[in-house]
Amino acid sequence: MSVELNHRITGEGAPLILLHGLFGSLENLGGITRRLQDEWQIHALDERNHGSSPHTDDMDYPSMAEDVIAYMDAQGIDSASLLGHSMGGKVAMQVALMAPERVDKLIVADIAPVNYKPRHDAILEGLTTTDLAAVKSRQDAENHLTEYVDIPSIRQFLLKNLVRVPRDEQVSGGPVFRWRMNLPVINNLYANLAKAPAGDGPFNGPVLFIKGADSAYIQEKHREQIQSLFPAAELRIIRDTGHWLHVDKADTFTALCRRFLKS
Repeated sequence: MSVELNHRITGEGAPLILLHGLFGSLENLGGITRRLQDEWQIHALDERNHGSSPHTDDMDYPSMAEDVIAYMDAQGIDSASLLGHSMGGKVAMQVALMAPERVDKLIVADIAPVNYKPRHDAILEGLTTTDLAAVKSRQDAENHLTEYVDIPSIRQFLLKNLVRVPRDEQVSGGPVFRWRMNLPVINNLYANLAKAPAGDGPFNGPVLFIKGADSAYIQEKHREQIQSLFPAAELRIIRDTGHWLHVDKADTFTALCRRFLKS
């Protein structure tokens, strides 16, 4: 069953749906929204169990794709272009494979339609072992995560999920902070998120894969699988950046997206 996704709509023009990655929210693609809303109507979505969207016990790519299709139905959007980063890229690919008639163009940022080995074990361990009852400030949580996540920018990204419990919901002696994302379900169903999107047949529409040169998420060995599912796919590589290419090289990333969407 689909859920009603939290969303933000800006700009005018043809609809472009943005889908964030794991542990993220619609805010993570805000820089891309600001750069493209001059020519497209941007629909930035919080995927299920993320951001301000509902928490559910189910989480896999078919159900997440159904959420996007249900959102399009609710907004009266017959078809749209989709742009997804990482996990959001897999969701976007799943939509295209399940309902190709609903997708005009597809942009996939630094992810391939393949099964991945677990890559977030340390992050999940750090998040799930955070003693929220003992966290009195964001610094307390960061101090704990430092043992599991070396890169400060990634810690800050994860800590965007740490929100203060409203006063009327606080219990005496209880936690002051909580995770905004549905951490237990994400942790328990992580294997589903490592899987490849799948469908009955290929998506023959235009597809742009954008890879960060320093990232290993898209590799030469993935070419055959990409071509089998997306025969019209093209690949562009952005130098001197990794998995966070849409942040580190936002202008270059946006220029590639703009050229592709207008072609």
